[in-house]
Amino acid sequence: MFIEIKGVQFVNKGAELMLLAVISKVHEIWPDAKIVLKHNSNSPYEKRAKLGTYQKLEWKMKWLEKLFSEKFLKKLILRYGLVSDKYISMTLDASGFAYGDQWGRRGVKNLCRDLRKSSVSGKKYFLLPQAFGPFSDNTDKSLLTKALPLAAMVCARERSSYASIEAISSNINNLYLYPDFTNLLEGRCPDYYKNGANKVLIIPNSNMISSRNENKGWVDVYLEKLNLMVQVITAKGLVPVLLNHEGKGDAEICRQLNELNGQNLEMICDDNPLHVKGIIGASAAVISSRFHACVSALCQGVPCLGTSWSHKYERLFEDYNKGDYIISPTLDLSGISQMFDRAFVKSGDEYQEYLASIQREKQKAEDMWKKIGNASL
Repeated sequence: MFIEIKGVQFVNKGAELMLLAVISKVHEIWPDAKIVLKHNSNSPYEKRAKLGTYQKLEWKMKWLEKLFSEKFLKKLILRYGLVSDKYISMTLDASGFAYGDQWGRRGVKNLCRDLRKSSVSGKKYFLLPQAFGPFSDNTDKSLLTKALPLAAMVCARERSSYASIEAISSNINNLYLYPDFTNLLEGRCPDYYKNGANKVLIIPNSNMISSRNENKGWVDVYLEKLNLMVQVITAKGLVPVLLNHEGKGDAEICRQLNELNGQNLEMICDDNPLHVKGIIGASAAVISSRFHACVSALCQGVPCLGTSWSHKYERLFEDYNKGDYIISPTLDLSGISQMFDRAFVKSGDEYQEYLASIQREKQKAEDMWKKIGNASL
């Protein structure tokens, strides 16, 4: 059986964490399954080959496939690892955050096309837990209203995304609420990362200063606020460390921040997402603008402050009983310092509820995979 994993890549460490998390569960639920990935600029052959995955063969002209015999198409699989659509039994869409106004209309159009194709060919398509919406375009709404019921499951990973889908069609009966599932992956801290208990990671996100940010108050003050965070960490006797969670855009913010504070802070850029999660788990605290870095901290009990460019951050922190730990662009040095101190408190009802939420969210993720396994039969 061939299973396609859609929407993943290797530059964004969160997307790669999702890929590894899906592969782990696929091997657990369907031991004989083979993974198929589509090529793109952020998913090069070398990376895919290390995971033992097959490459999806896409025909520019669909009628070409009909010219080749079954024997020839199977030879492509055996010799070159190229798998055409007709051999794929199931699609697991782990796009994370790709369908909504902030990403334009192309993603919605392509999703609806793929759902229709899967339905016609009798293949199951699972939209794994991800952020959806908002959807304001009437054409998008119309397409989704017709296409989403064709999915085996549509999993929103928080309340706002669930509401965005529900608003399109209140009669959709395949909509579920499940959390991000990378909380089930164990990180591995690399040997080079020393004295993590004295270090606080600052993890930037170029989306904070892009047109995608719903909170326009961040655009002009983001670097300034990150610099205030450096000052707070240093004043607490801890060591600020920069961690690049995704590519060139975030690396540039790290460079600018180092230029601004003049400290030449250590910057970590590790290609292994499990190392990144392990580094987060071994640190004293995390201040993050990257969603999956926040997940990695919250699910490991690491004190975490977040900044937000989308509804998914507020909902994530609320799910972990940490709704008050999202930094506002208007928060000053004193406010950040006080929030930082509160994040370290490890006693009282709030902390106990937080610990309980870690186990609850992991159990929900396990329940989701069990449901997918049953629904695929």
